[in-house]
Amino acid sequence: MKNRNVILGIDGIPFELMRSLSDKGVMPNFKELKNSYYFKEMKSSIPHISSVSWSSIITGTNPGEHGIFGFSELIPGTYSLSYPNFNALKSKAFWHQESEKRHIIINVPATYPAKILNGIHIAGFVALDLEKAVYPKTCIPSLKKLEYVIDIDSSLAHKQSKDILFDELMRVLEIRKKTYQFFWNKLNWNNFMVVITSSDRFGHFLWNTYANTDNKLHSRALQFFQKIDDFIGDIKDKLKENDNFIILSDHGMEETKQNMNLNTYLEQEGFLKLSDKHKNYNRIAKGTKAFVLDPGRVYLNKKGRYPNGSISNLEEKDIIEELKKIFYDLKYQNQRVIRTIHEKNDIYSGVNIDKAPDLVVLENSGFCPKGGIGKNVIFEQDNLSGMHNDSAFLFINKEINLELPKVQDVVGLLGGN
Repeated sequence: MKNRNVILGIDGIPFELMRSLSDKGVMPNFKELKNSYYFKEMKSSIPHISSVSWSSIITGTNPGEHGIFGFSELIPGTYSLSYPNFNALKSKAFWHQESEKRHIIINVPATYPAKILNGIHIAGFVALDLEKAVYPKTCIPSLKKLEYVIDIDSSLAHKQSKDILFDELMRVLEIRKKTYQFFWNKLNWNNFMVVITSSDRFGHFLWNTYANTDNKLHSRALQFFQKIDDFIGDIKDKLKENDNFIILSDHGMEETKQNMNLNTYLEQEGFLKLSDKHKNYNRIAKGTKAFVLDPGRVYLNKKGRYPNGSISNLEEKDIIEELKKIFYDLKYQNQRVIRTIHEKNDIYSGVNIDKAPDLVVLENSGFCPKGGIGKNVIFEQDNLSGMHNDSAFLFINKEINLELPKVQDVVGLLGGN
């Protein structure tokens, strides 16, 4: 079989980190690859979060087509939150676009519950039940023997000992490696995709152990990436001559300085009115002009769309300009915190654009935009040392003519089988 495709996803790893670690010799397997073939920074989705980005990667479409704009949405006609899963994806993943080919898909985020395909699918985060995360179910006994887990035990991130969390990251990474090895020869496949998500958990909870070389756990951070490089090398050694090997991330990561509670800011500026009679977004009251869903997705409170909608079609343009002004004016210690603001028609296209946020607010480095209702302060910190940015990376073991790759370009790189 010629031109098989092998895709290794490393969730949450920025271009600069992969470049730096390989150049410094921490990741020698990747250094050999990236110095010989195509390796560039890749722009993540807008917003740059896993559910949106992986949906774009596996479908080759933007959110206006595939319909996933965040981890959460409001149920139509209400202010109640829902959490879209793989059933909400409106575009086909590549393994459903090419149903005549055989696929092995392991741990891709936002693909739960697993669906029928010609091959094997083990869904990744957020997967609530292993029974529903696996197709065919005949694979489940083998996964249990492998002690397969969908994600790390994130409760360990709140323990005092970060060493324990590193142990958990290593344990889950090793299980992921053994799982891919087990299934590698189970089918005569055309496409094999596996995603490492421990890297994203490292970024959120332990980024400071890498960024600060004086941190007592810095050596463990380097060891973690050495293990990822071993994973890369293990796959590299299994490739056939004509295999396409793609390594990529869905978004980048950087140090968190402050979280920004944007709904609190809208409330202070008079754009958001809240009632005390309900909880969460159901507190949105009459007189509200706009509200925010994570991360930085701004929705106008439109008449006919929401129970207490107040904005007419004629008012939309003026409200949008007012919102842009106040967001650009937002500062922390005299520093502007908003880098740019996109209107939906400038960044999305497709049949589902009507479901898109009216604006997407993108932050300056270190300032993490949040939704949420009822916070008392605009700026605050939590126990996460790392936050997402839009600097993903793309590697492929051939020369291609793609100057500024975006996440939705990946499907177009898959070779014919």
